[in-house]
Amino acid sequence: MNQYHALMQRLHNGDRILIDGATGTEIERRGVPMVDNAWNGGGTLTHPEVVRQVHEDYIRCGAQIVISNTFSTSRHVLQDAGLEEHFEMLNRRGVELALEARTNMQAQDVLVAGGITHWSFTRQFPPHQQLQANTEEQAAIMADAGADLIMLEMMADVERMLILLAAARKSGLPVWVGFSCHIDEQGIVRLLDDPTLAEGIEAIKDKDVPLISIMHTEVEDIEACLEVLQANWSGLTGVYAHSGEFVAPNWVFNDTISPEDYASAAKTWMGRGVQVIGGCCGIGVEHITLLEDLV
Repeated sequence: MNQYHALMQRLHNGDRILIDGATGTEIERRGVPMVDNAWNGGGTLTHPEVVRQVHEDYIRCGAQIVISNTFSTSRHVLQDAGLEEHFEMLNRRGVELALEARTNMQAQDVLVAGGITHWSFTRQFPPHQQLQANTEEQAAIMADAGADLIMLEMMADVERMLILLAAARKSGLPVWVGFSCHIDEQGIVRLLDDPTLAEGIEAIKDKDVPLISIMHTEVEDIEACLEVLQANWSGLTGVYAHSGEFVAPNWVFNDTISPEDYASAAKTWMGRGVQVIGGCCGIGVEHITLLEDLV
């Protein structure tokens, strides 16, 4: 039984799994500069030792899945930042640095997930056919580098999500889906690009998705998101929320939730049956350290 199937067996047996916290904002906190229109995916090449150390720190505090620093290394994002020539190397090294951290920590049971998104910081998107081809290439690079699974992150548009899901699956790796949400003035839970969360879930009900997460969503909105998720989805669920604010090109840590308050919120989510818990932007090593005692 390989590592991924062993972890899935644990989840189906009712165990809880801790994933890492944010990588992008954590390396920003440690001095890696942000890049206009491309977050700080370039840090994989300019500051590999910092990226590797962040992965190691999360493994040290109990994370059983670490996500590569590849949120902003989709081809269309790198084009917007003038970094397209580094597409293959950024995606390959993003996975390899997480694998190196796993080896350094002698933690071979830890899984490495390749993070992929359709998000664009400029809100300019490639044609659907090109998005599919780009994602197939990106996921194939990650699989070849040794990733154990693919995490689709910040899914905010249903049509683009379905393109990414089909494309990423061609890598042969399992694919988990992460929705990012907000609550509108009428109290409806919506994806960031405005479809409802219920519509997003409905679109993948018959796609054999192993797990859906609510991720990169405000902590205070998670309960409402879980209400919708659990009313429309009977499969495995995860949460990795964010705290703070993006003011291009940086993440601003003002009023970031304390590790203690995040752990308290996570305990409530787990009481609702959420089995995979971690953190997104603004949620760092101190937060994940406290979560280790809850899973």
